[in-house]
Amino acid sequence: MVIGAVEPIVDGGRFPIKRVSGQSVSVRAVVFTEGHDRLRAVLRHRAQGEAEWTEVEMSSLPNDRFEATFHVGPPGSHEYEVEAWVDSFATWRSGLDKKVDAGVDVSVELLEGAGLVEAAARRASAAGQDSERRWLDDRVRSLRPPQEPGRRIATAQSEDLARAVERHPDRSNAARMERALSVQVERERAGTGAWYEFFPRSTDAGSDTHGTFRDGETRLEYVARMGFDVVYLPPIHPIGRTHRKGRNNATTAEAGDPGSPWAIGSREGGHKSIHPELGTFEDFDRFVARARDLGIEIALDVAFQCSPDHPYVREHPQWFRRRPDGSIQYAENPPKKYQDIYPLDFECEDWRALWDELASVFFFWIERGVTIFRVDNPHTKPFAFWEWVIREVRGRHPEAVFLAEAFTRPAVMQHLAKAGFSQSYTYFTWRNTKAEIQAYFRELSSSPVSDYMRPNLFANTPDILPEYLQSGRRAAFQVRATLAALLANTWGVYGPPFELCLSRARQGSEDYEDSEKYEIRRWTLDDPWSLAPYLESLNEIRRAHPALREGDGPVFYEVDNRDILAFGRHADAADETIVVVVNLDPHHTQSGWLSLPLDDLGIDGDRPFQAHDLLGGERYLWQGSTNFVELNPERAPAHVFRLRRRVRSENDFDYF
Repeated sequence: MVIGAVEPIVDGGRFPIKRVSGQSVSVRAVVFTEGHDRLRAVLRHRAQGEAEWTEVEMSSLPNDRFEATFHVGPPGSHEYEVEAWVDSFATWRSGLDKKVDAGVDVSVELLEGAGLVEAAARRASAAGQDSERRWLDDRVRSLRPPQEPGRRIATAQSEDLARAVERHPDRSNAARMERALSVQVERERAGTGAWYEFFPRSTDAGSDTHGTFRDGETRLEYVARMGFDVVYLPPIHPIGRTHRKGRNNATTAEAGDPGSPWAIGSREGGHKSIHPELGTFEDFDRFVARARDLGIEIALDVAFQCSPDHPYVREHPQWFRRRPDGSIQYAENPPKKYQDIYPLDFECEDWRALWDELASVFFFWIERGVTIFRVDNPHTKPFAFWEWVIREVRGRHPEAVFLAEAFTRPAVMQHLAKAGFSQSYTYFTWRNTKAEIQAYFRELSSSPVSDYMRPNLFANTPDILPEYLQSGRRAAFQVRATLAALLANTWGVYGPPFELCLSRARQGSEDYEDSEKYEIRRWTLDDPWSLAPYLESLNEIRRAHPALREGDGPVFYEVDNRDILAFGRHADAADETIVVVVNLDPHHTQSGWLSLPLDDLGIDGDRPFQAHDLLGGERYLWQGSTNFVELNPERAPAHVFRLRRRVRSENDFDYF
């Protein structure tokens, strides 16, 4: 028996596939043996550590393929495998039917069948199903002389008999995969969410003083109104003073410059401390509780690096790499230099103590109510560390969610996802043309990548003001927000610079001019120019339509204009498809003919149907697979259509 080509599988089973609670896993395999015997296969699955397996009969498909689906349970590790065996009764029955049809004497074959049914009766008895055993014993007698040949054949060809024997198969020679495959099951937030990043120190709206967690509570209310459900905070720890960066990343800080939050550690503490100007732990706990009351989770930035003033530098100097002159190597990304940051040496002789200490950082903040972590630059630390620490944290806290901030090479980014990160930053930030977006999201939404890597589409970050946003005016921000919110299940923005359409960058770079990374900023949140209402609309549409927050990846539709992108998102559970049409040109009106696969969408192309724009509220009456679209970026650069079908009267539509 050969069981091969099992899917889904990641690197031959080296890493688990990923799902969130309640999602399905459709397993496919090629199963065959020599000759023409009939085969049966079952998909076996269980939570890791459980003694008993749950089995699902696999459907037989052409070309020796078998398939079955199961649904995963609560967060944790699950496993699945395929088991197959020769179905002796079905093989016998197939041969019998052919001989009966050909008029061949089957008296000996009927005796063979009686033996197979008798064996099934013994297995029923062993399973404690005595009534079924008695029923099968009665059929054994009906298959043997002195019963009339016609009655014997009728008994043999009875579907009731086939089903009864099928319930008690002979699996004594069953084959099974060499090892079970794993599924890492996470909670819903690992698979879907709307993230908003802000700096707590820039939340004091009344003065130029340092904002606090108490000030940040008001910002939480603002974020909640826009419909975001995760607030991500840059590092909240004490900031070092040695080589502190000044405004716009100046190598020398002026008096009063707050420094970069990523230069973690001072005499006030390190990764388990709070920057004194933000407040106390009591203030932080209140901030987290207020977020929870508003339906928001707090995500913290975990940056495993240290300012020269970090207590680790004094207490554990062996955890840092030394240069030949004895000094500690500061961080570099040539030509950029980060003199205010010391990298940790994960492969030092004292690596075990270092790793244990860093794991304790996660446990510390989980105890304070934070279970979502955005990890800074994980691609510059050993993969083995991440695989180990994520496994350790999830072993005690399966609710923990990890986002990898790794704008790096594709193989590295994907390996981090395999190693355990729940979500990943992506190249979406730099995919602007229709061809680029289509190619990239086909890759992200296709197996095997989609089985282990979940994209989190941030439209901007404190480090990245993309060129598209620098030159595209307000419409560019709307376009990128629409794409980020609707192409994938998880998206995010760094605000308020995003909703206020801040587009000034330092010359020749993607760095914000007057970056909030190096100074405290004041934001006019009620600016009439703000995109806050637009972001609120996008999140409201996502909440109302499961296809946009938990559905399959995008399916792209044809539009005869290279500046118009069209795609659909579908969710089987909700039986709905949302069609999104976006003008990628933020400067000019674009139009074209949109072609939809009406058969796939369940729409009768011979009858009119309605396209209801959930963004603008307009309703369009369409007919046939090809219809005209026009988008003026000054008015609305995108449509988000819910299609309605089967027009019964002018004002009466059935929802699609």
